[in-house]
Amino acid sequence: MRFQSSSAALLALALAACGGGRQNEAARVVRIDGSSTVFPITEAVAEEFQREHRDVRVTVGISGTGGGFQKFCRGEIDIADASRPIKPTEIEQCRTAKVEFIELPVAYDGLVVVVNPKNTWVDHLTTDELKRLWAPDAQGKVTRWSQIRTGWPDREVHLFGPGVDSGTYDYFTEAVVGKEGASRGDYTSSEDDNVLVQGISGDELALGFFGIAYYENNQGRLKAVPIDDGRDDNGKGPITASAESVKDATYQPLSRPLFLYVSAQAAKRPEVRQLTEYFLGKGEALVLEVGYVPLGGDGYALASKHFANGVTGSAFAKGGSQVGLTIEQLLARER
Repeated sequence: MRFQSSSAALLALALAACGGGRQNEAARVVRIDGSSTVFPITEAVAEEFQREHRDVRVTVGISGTGGGFQKFCRGEIDIADASRPIKPTEIEQCRTAKVEFIELPVAYDGLVVVVNPKNTWVDHLTTDELKRLWAPDAQGKVTRWSQIRTGWPDREVHLFGPGVDSGTYDYFTEAVVGKEGASRGDYTSSEDDNVLVQGISGDELALGFFGIAYYENNQGRLKAVPIDDGRDDNGKGPITASAESVKDATYQPLSRPLFLYVSAQAAKRPEVRQLTEYFLGKGEALVLEVGYVPLGGDGYALASKHFANGVTGSAFAKGGSQVGLTIEQLLARER
């Protein structure tokens, strides 16, 4: 599975930007930034695209979904990676700056709750237990494993999670706590999911969460925790995040769509148009390769049609995280 560390990838991009060779001096550049969750897909597409288009250089950053939208609405980047739909406030920022955008769903993801492999006591967690652990009023109060469930060790729990600019943070807090952005603040945070992987894999008392691809690529270093959402219609008890459970909508409420937002103005440039068309045409195999769930059916055809027709705006009037949205429901909106 392709999936180099983002720090190495960003170093390579920085070297290229600092004059990494004459062949890049006249290159046409496509600038992408945003979600660390979407980063592995975009990085894989960019690598393949540049092999076929030697005159185009694609830079991919990881400022988080919120940070990416800030840059996007300022016109600093051509494409924003996003692990949630654009918020109404961000839409207004783009409108004020006269930045129109084309919204393209590109994959599905499951947020995996993980612990260290040496953790022998956690066999599953309920969404109520997650809420009790991550809610704002848990800060400084729920600090030991024994406070999460009776019988668990009276030892500290060390929490890791995405930073507040992350769409993963937005989605998790909406799905688990019940309010987007509502969370305790006394946890180790990073916009780079590789940093979270490192922290959890090195700490027996750790618990954290991030996109499924980062777990898939680090299974030997992490232990996935099955989640019980308490639904009577589930009938299967705690569910582990996997491509199958995300696709069939049994892994709830921690499954969500992933997006690209393409500047309508930038899309007039051949290199941006070519890259986006390449993404929608070849991306399905790369989505699978890096560990996410493709849209399936006519999902990419619908997205390609939207892009070809230059359909601007968002299909999500509410904006922000859309908890419990299945692939079928997402594609119904796109139609």
